[in-house]
Amino acid sequence: MMEQVPGALGTSASLALRLGQTIFSSASLLFMCLDVEFYNYTSFSYLVTVMALVTPWSVSLALIDAYSLFIKCLPRQPRVLLIVIVGDWALSFLSLAAACSTASVTSLLVNVGTPYCWSKLCSRYQFSAAMAFLSWFLSFASTLFNLWLLPSL
Repeated sequence: MMEQVPGALGTSASLALRLGQTIFSSASLLFMCLDVEFYNYTSFSYLVTVMALVTPWSVSLALIDAYSLFIKCLPRQPRVLLIVIVGDWALSFLSLAAACSTASVTSLLVNVGTPYCWSKLCSRYQFSAAMAFLSWFLSFASTLFNLWLLPSL
């Protein structure tokens, strides 16, 4: 029997990581979409698009983790794990790029002043970028845990 890697697919730590990803990506999406002016900037639209991809990915993998914990059977097929790793890897780097671009554009708007970004609006954008960074961190952690498990299969 293989040893169980904490945070790998089908474990309670993985379920916690996936729920965190879902919460942070949904919060990022919610705070960006509270204002209808996000589409004026490409980086904000990019963040909304990426978080709209990350949220269902994280929810579906959280459901797989919950099901695996419920039936006490770990999904250890190499192809399935490889698909999860590649999906996590791609979405984690997309979300990192979206969070960085949103943070930089928001910082620029804050420095330019009030005509382009009111304080309430910019604080929403900053909070959305922070939530995207937290979602990226959890997604990248899941990628590393699953990547660590892959050679043992």
